[in-house]
Amino acid sequence: MRLVRLAHRWTGGLIGLLLFVLGLTGTVLVFKDDWLRLVVPHAAEARVSDPSAIGAALDQAFAAPDRPRSVILASDSLGVLRLNYEDKTRGAYAAQSGAVVARWESLWARPELWLFDLHHYLLIGDTGKTIAGIAGLAGLGFVVTGVILWWPTRRTFVFAVMPRAWKRPGIVKHHRDMGVWSAPVLAVVLTTGAIVALSPLYDGLAQALSPGADLKAVMAQPEHEGGVLSADLDWPAMMTAAQARFPDAEARIVSLPTKQGGLIGLRMRRTAEWLPNGRTQVWFDPADGRIVGTRDAMGLPLGLRVINAQYPIHAAKVGGLAYRLVVAASGLALTLLGSLAVFTFWSNPSGLPKRRRPSPSARRV
Repeated sequence: MRLVRLAHRWTGGLIGLLLFVLGLTGTVLVFKDDWLRLVVPHAAEARVSDPSAIGAALDQAFAAPDRPRSVILASDSLGVLRLNYEDKTRGAYAAQSGAVVARWESLWARPELWLFDLHHYLLIGDTGKTIAGIAGLAGLGFVVTGVILWWPTRRTFVFAVMPRAWKRPGIVKHHRDMGVWSAPVLAVVLTTGAIVALSPLYDGLAQALSPGADLKAVMAQPEHEGGVLSADLDWPAMMTAAQARFPDAEARIVSLPTKQGGLIGLRMRRTAEWLPNGRTQVWFDPADGRIVGTRDAMGLPLGLRVINAQYPIHAAKVGGLAYRLVVAASGLALTLLGSLAVFTFWSNPSGLPKRRRPSPSARRV
């Protein structure tokens, strides 16, 4: 038990601030679409589902002199298109008619963008993503060891959101009790976050659940040499054809070819899919817009379907408002647990009771 306590205290004291950052940014991002609807023009409008209207908006977007490399289409929670350019720091929001309503030249110009980058990449790219994933595993370790350390004191448990006394003993007791009541949801959020962030876990889980399957081949685009991207593609007809292939699906992301011979990709989300942008795929020849291949996400191997569910569980993209509130509460709990762990550790790294200095009168006696 002593080793468990030491590991819990020292690790928490060292990476508590990182968990604080992940918890706070994650909580804000759970409600990202809600506050974007208040500040982005047309973002509160209902999603247009007519494939011809979607195609007309894409026609306008891709006909612009600064053509985007991909377009994220409007969803039920956010009624604008997001245009992404070759320079990944640039972007724009457009109404569902295709008219641009906001532009940015840097991630720092949009709070939702740098908050997402901070939460997922710690602002340092793939290295930060790996660090965040390791922090998620460490957080899961805190949940387990915290419950073990709490068990002998379970009779003193009190449910409280904030410490009743802002002194070290009160903060330590609050930390212990909050860690227990938030443990179930924290375990889910931390586990799914680590799986999403760490490729060995992500790929390993998929392969373990689908032994023998060639998952890279399953996810590869069709073996078709695409032609040169035409300037006269009939986007309404292309969207209508894709909708006919998957009548229950919602068009989500359109991506232009990134290399010579590549294909135009359309990601769609079928009704039964949890992933916000889906994994159902339609590919078009960029020369004439005809469909050259499709992939139904509901027919993917079990391993791929399971890992596709990790992000929506982690980010509260399923379960409606009730689950979003639960995940937000766990994020706030992680924020408090991380920050207070750092405070209590560095105020007394040894963990031993501090010796009280005798008063002047006692010293005289």
